[in-house]
Amino acid sequence: MKKILLVTVMCLWGSSAFAKKNCTEEPKSKWMTEEAFKEKVSKEGYIIKKFKQPGSCYEIYGKNAKGESVEVYFNPVDASVVKSEIEDD
Repeated sequence: MKKILLVTVMCLWGSSAFAKKNCTEEPKSKWMTEEAFKEKVSKEGYIIKKFKQPGSCYEIYGKNAKGESVEVYFNPVDASVVKSEIEDD
């Protein structure tokens, strides 16, 4: 019983840690504004369908320059890509 409880706790803890990515340690005062960020990534070819700000990241759902559906986590200080996933349509 203790093993099952331990495994359950570890799984829940691990999934909640992943849910909030750490994209920067910089304070929010150094982050790009949402508008400046959207303008920059749009110029790089991204089409933003949905914008989120989980944890210390900017996250978009949309299309990349190749037209692929993507989910991308960015560093909000400089708009560099932290993690990118191509999604199935």
